[in-house]
Amino acid sequence: MKTALIFSLFFSGLCLGQQIKNVKLLDHWQEDTLLTNSTQVRYSGCWGFSYQEREYAVIGSTEGAHFFELGTDNQLRLIGFIKGRHSSSLVITREFKFYDHYIYATCDEGPSSLQIIDVGTLPDSVSLVADLQNNLFGRTHNLFIDQANAKLYLCNVTPIVNGIDLSMVPLRVFSLTNPIAPVLLWEGPQDLNEVHDIYVDQNIAILNCGYDGLRVYDFSNTSNPNFISTYPFYQQQGYNHQGWLSPDKTTYVFTDENMGLAVKKFKVSPTYQFTPQSFFSTSDYPSIKTAHNLQINDNFAFIAYYNDGLRIFDLRKTDPIEIGVYDTYTKVDATNFTMWGAWGIYALYESERIVVSDRNNGLFLFHFDQNLFNVPSGDEMFKLYPNPSNNVITLRTPNDFIQDFTYSILDCQGKKLLSGTVKNESVLQLELPYASGVYFLHIDYVDYLFSSSSTVLKIVKN
Repeated sequence: MKTALIFSLFFSGLCLGQQIKNVKLLDHWQEDTLLTNSTQVRYSGCWGFSYQEREYAVIGSTEGAHFFELGTDNQLRLIGFIKGRHSSSLVITREFKFYDHYIYATCDEGPSSLQIIDVGTLPDSVSLVADLQNNLFGRTHNLFIDQANAKLYLCNVTPIVNGIDLSMVPLRVFSLTNPIAPVLLWEGPQDLNEVHDIYVDQNIAILNCGYDGLRVYDFSNTSNPNFISTYPFYQQQGYNHQGWLSPDKTTYVFTDENMGLAVKKFKVSPTYQFTPQSFFSTSDYPSIKTAHNLQINDNFAFIAYYNDGLRIFDLRKTDPIEIGVYDTYTKVDATNFTMWGAWGIYALYESERIVVSDRNNGLFLFHFDQNLFNVPSGDEMFKLYPNPSNNVITLRTPNDFIQDFTYSILDCQGKKLLSGTVKNESVLQLELPYASGVYFLHIDYVDYLFSSSSTVLKIVKN
């Protein structure tokens, strides 16, 4: 009972503060003069893109779209602003995608439109080149662009003609042969109430259909798409919100927009049949979290959590483990569903920088060094690799749980050559400017029972 009490007190104190692990904050932007409501919500989705060897980001607000260059100095440089066709303190959903040298911007509130923004004059400026509201365009919840096939997919479209809302269409597909004049190719499916979000690669579209689960279509023949598969029921099912396919096309990870539900990792067959592999999530203490938007690569999942912030998981584990954390929203609401905190994420920059949009706190620029995590951590033991080593060696803590520790390197005579302290990181990379031979790495840490512990690892220097 005493141990349980100590654990509870320690864990409570840990979680009530801002959590950070293996993620470095580079810069942060917010603008307190933007329109807002009583909840202080000003921001929604974000997106990232590269153009002429520079990296950029865009974030939506109650008023429009804000564009930034991600400088070589790791600072966010505000470049320009495009006002939304509908600007209001009640705007909560703006989303963006990039194609050619254009950003396509949607909004899901009020008399909105599809805005097409030319970014071809970056890094100097951006300009609005099309603002489409008619029998094809209006309020739109989300969008995706199949880059290879120049096709724009709009989800949950409510066209607006002369100020009158027409019936909502679950999905519309357009040709971007002329990027500033999209041409309608198809709309449907007729038997679905909605398509909340979508992921498309080489004409294969995975649809997030709310309470109807997942569907997959082949849009190679866009006027008559081929239905491939469906997954309408699964464990811990809620409102099927958004997902991402790994580059090797073997893993699909998706979220349900419900408090406390796990993120789902599915195996994908070459014919796009789904098999559940694992269910994983971050801690729901002290407040219940909701996984919102995510992106993945072959190794990691990058997730924006409501009531929280950025969480990074190692997908190579049978049960993915959390290896990166940065809270962008530290207020606590333990019992109610809220859409406060992190909303959008872009984690596909070549530089391995990450942008996250927080609904209350604006745009965050992070760095997560993926190279340090090329080798999965051990489940029970500290891992040291490569060992033997020529010049640089990396230490990982068990399951990346321990993130505060001290260390020292000793030679065979017990002489201390180096010492230091690690905070908010579960990985340590050390240079070894020593002669060939055997050395010892001494680590002092607090274990999972919150007892002081130590371990010694042998280093072989070639």
